[in-house]
Amino acid sequence: MNSHSIHHVTAVTAKIRNNRDFYTGVLGLRLVKRSVNQDDVKAYHLFYADKAGSPGTDMTFFDWPLISANRPGLGFATLTTFGIPDGSAEYWRERLTSHGVELFPSEGSILFMDPEGQRLELEEVAGREVQSQPWTQVAPPEAAIVGILGVDLASLRPTSTAGVLQEVLGYQAKDDSTLEALNGTYGRVRLVSEEFEMTGRLGAGGVHHVAFRVADTAELLAKQSVLEGMGFRTSGLIDRYYFQSLYFREPGGTLFELATDGPGFASDEDPEHLGERLALPPFLEPRRAEIEAGLKPLD
Repeated sequence: MNSHSIHHVTAVTAKIRNNRDFYTGVLGLRLVKRSVNQDDVKAYHLFYADKAGSPGTDMTFFDWPLISANRPGLGFATLTTFGIPDGSAEYWRERLTSHGVELFPSEGSILFMDPEGQRLELEEVAGREVQSQPWTQVAPPEAAIVGILGVDLASLRPTSTAGVLQEVLGYQAKDDSTLEALNGTYGRVRLVSEEFEMTGRLGAGGVHHVAFRVADTAELLAKQSVLEGMGFRTSGLIDRYYFQSLYFREPGGTLFELATDGPGFASDEDPEHLGERLALPPFLEPRRAEIEAGLKPLD
């Protein structure tokens, strides 16, 4: 069975400008797509990633300014881990501290939160194969973030969540609480239900969904058939233009997405100028004037 590593993580912010400044100015990711939530076009949807917006490297945010603060808990992804080059941890400790970011005790990694409480981690890749093009306009090449190593899930039903990861997405159990994609750098899932007593509540500073990679539309449709045959309700194929998607909620509560590797973010922008203007897929382009009027200026 093919293994389906992480494609992206989508989270929520109530302060989009501060969010952009932190993820690009402090963490040094590239804003590769400045678009809107296709299901709520009054909200920005920003994508931060490596130089090319490679699958497995981007964390994306919906801008919902009126939403309350997130409450981490059962039924949600509770932490996103970014990979950093071997030997760069001290650089990141100094950089984060110099920007006023509080670091939490952790053995072998750097734990912290973004300004809205989004729980994040930096971990050295420790010999893993890097399959990305790190953005080096802020952090130097020897320290720039290489992608998303994994996520923590506070599953309501850990055994069932692990079953989906193994049977549908080809994951392999590394130990009692950790599963890894068999191929690809960006694929670890840790089940951390014991850390939480209450069900979570989505808000600013929380993760909306976790997306996993599929090669193309044919594979996505094949996975739809498998999932529905197992009794899962799915969204069916949804055209996001930059990739094709399918959503389902895994038994532990987290919303999962399957997303194709292509066509990619350079479909409608010069690769050297990604994220510099509001990009709309062709089916929203006729509404550009209306959409732009409903958005607050980002710059």
